[in-house]
Amino acid sequence: MKVWVGIDDTDSNKGMCTTYLAVLIMERIEGEVGRVIGFPRLVRLNPTIPYKTRGNGAVSLLVETENRGELIEVVNDVILEHAMLEDDNTNPGAVFVEEELAVKLRGFAEKAIKDVVMLDEALFIIGKHFIPHLKYKKGRGLIGALAAVGAELNDFTLELIAYRCPERFGTEREYDKESFFDMDFELYPETFDNVDWCNDAVVCVPNTPCPVLYGLRGENVETLHKAMSMVKTEPVDKRMIFITNHATDMHLIDVNENIERIENYHSYRIKGRVVEEPYDIEGGHVFFKIETKFGEIKCAAFEPTKQFRNIVRLLRPGDIVEVYGSMKKDTINLEKLRVVEVAEIYVEKNPICPICGKRMESAGRSQGFRCRKCKTTAKEKVMEKMARNIEPGFYEVPPSARRHLSKPLIRMGVGKRHIFR
Repeated sequence: MKVWVGIDDTDSNKGMCTTYLAVLIMERIEGEVGRVIGFPRLVRLNPTIPYKTRGNGAVSLLVETENRGELIEVVNDVILEHAMLEDDNTNPGAVFVEEELAVKLRGFAEKAIKDVVMLDEALFIIGKHFIPHLKYKKGRGLIGALAAVGAELNDFTLELIAYRCPERFGTEREYDKESFFDMDFELYPETFDNVDWCNDAVVCVPNTPCPVLYGLRGENVETLHKAMSMVKTEPVDKRMIFITNHATDMHLIDVNENIERIENYHSYRIKGRVVEEPYDIEGGHVFFKIETKFGEIKCAAFEPTKQFRNIVRLLRPGDIVEVYGSMKKDTINLEKLRVVEVAEIYVEKNPICPICGKRMESAGRSQGFRCRKCKTTAKEKVMEKMARNIEPGFYEVPPSARRHLSKPLIRMGVGKRHIFR
């Protein structure tokens, strides 16, 4: 029989990684109870959920086995041995779904990626379809486990994750920074979002105490293998390629899809008109408001978005924009921005002398204007069109500020795009 195994919420901020635990499970399956078919899947869920795990990513794998009971025992053994069960915020769950049933979980999976799902909803589905499962502590991981099995990845990317030797867990990672930039220079855009040239940072190497050494993002297997051969690091213990919904914008809700209201803890694509000039607050965060069919909405480019904030600061009332991002505290946290239309802005200025071409000076209170050199005069100021240093097109945050799910412009078939690479 073929069974989908879904796993989630086995990690914590103190260590472990659900992908690593999945690799350990795959090794045990291959050695004891069956075979894994194809690549495992790494499915990122709604990034705004307050009680999410570190990366809010769940894993699923398709297994061919003659004994589902033994399969469940293997998964249980690995979770009990390696999951961060001592952490109060770690509540693992695993499900075992027959291949034919997985398609019935698509609606639930889409909701888990775009909406807020309660544990009772997952338990209801498990009970309705008599799905074998493992629940540890509160078992919140059952939500992600079901979603990872049911997710329909019409658009997907690949991630090659290399893992550290166990004795190095929790220590500082050793790697040659320049080798990652050399790799990106040669293989981009078949690999992407692995380094941030604008901010001189390698973004595919984590700084947490988890087992991951690096995660290379790319479009195909061959390129990822080449990328791995080019980067120079400490020894790699294990590696695995995951099919993933990274860089797909799968979390975004298009407000044109009969949406009646927008809510916190959801991510949207919304068009509106800028109604106030952007302003900075302490910390370097930039805010502005747009008028939409839902009323005025506050938007923010937070400090980690770096150069992207300079684009936001150029917006002016009257500009038409489309914003992409997640809503928290009634504010859209910008991931991308499309300037649809740049407003024409006129400002009052002293008139220009028609003879010498220089600006006239005031001739005195209510006396109009004059050119001292040419003796020309004018009665009043003139309206002149202000030059705008922003143009229609797409703008994005740099890779170091990019969320897992946010689709970089290099993957979008759009017109004019301004890429921070």
